[in-house]
Amino acid sequence: MKTAVLLSYKGLGSNLLHLSYCHQIAKKYGPVTIITLCENLNQVLTKDPQIKEVVYLNKYFKKFTDIFNLSNFLAELNIDNIFIFYPSIRFFVASKLAKIKYIKCYPFFDKKKLHLVNAARRFTEKVLDIENCPTETQIFIDKTEKDIASKKIINSNKNVILGIGSSGPTTRWGSKNYINLIKKLIEKNDFFFFLLCGPNEKDIADKILKEVDKNYCMSLDNKKISEIIPLISLADIYVGNDSFGHHVASQCNIPSIIIMLDTPRAYSDYSVNQFRILPEGVNENDVSHDSNFSPDTIKVEKVFKKIFSLLKL
Repeated sequence: MKTAVLLSYKGLGSNLLHLSYCHQIAKKYGPVTIITLCENLNQVLTKDPQIKEVVYLNKYFKKFTDIFNLSNFLAELNIDNIFIFYPSIRFFVASKLAKIKYIKCYPFFDKKKLHLVNAARRFTEKVLDIENCPTETQIFIDKTEKDIASKKIINSNKNVILGIGSSGPTTRWGSKNYINLIKKLIEKNDFFFFLLCGPNEKDIADKILKEVDKNYCMSLDNKKISEIIPLISLADIYVGNDSFGHHVASQCNIPSIIIMLDTPRAYSDYSVNQFRILPEGVNENDVSHDSNFSPDTIKVEKVFKKIFSLLKL
């Protein structure tokens, strides 16, 4: 019997937010096939024993007229059960046409203001007939890959993952603030900083490296995600924008400080290891993708104090 979980999200962070529910389904049905719109999710989950495979869906998901192509795509996977973590009539009908025997999907008209965590938890509890479904899990990391990553860790220092990149410019705290934070931290203690950003965000890392001694910093812009994951798991803390890094860190039991400028609370609402930093006077329920708060509304001193508090320095 082959069981699939369909995650209709492109962002790596949004997909990792659903990992606990994939693991819960796998406990009942065995290792699951994840069908996702995220191109690089397989780099995170390729060694996870509860994940049979990750299938990247890069077409047939935008237009309703693609429904027959989508059904053929699903039929070729020979799925018996499918759990659709999104209110999508298109995916539901395509699954029916693919003759998948057991289909469960979010209620079709719950798309407005969908809280990713609450919706996923309620859905999983209902379809599995369980209570108190955990909202976080443990990301599986291969021991060999972890040993390789450990050679980059300086044990005498506090190793910090700085999430300087993000899915969009409005979520970024900005190179100036990170430079000031780094300088303030190294004045007080021994720190080493890994600058987490994508290849197209290299300019942000370069600005920081230009102002900070390279003995204290290393950019990860040229590293594969599969190389970055074990490195994050060995760090002492994550600090930065809402990015896949904080989802990895928090599910590796590492405290994660998330700088909230226009990220809805759901993205940092599921782990005891997540700690939000909000603009002064702003409630977490008032932050959305349309907020566009200025990076300067979150002061370096506030982030600095939170880091020292969590690391008990």
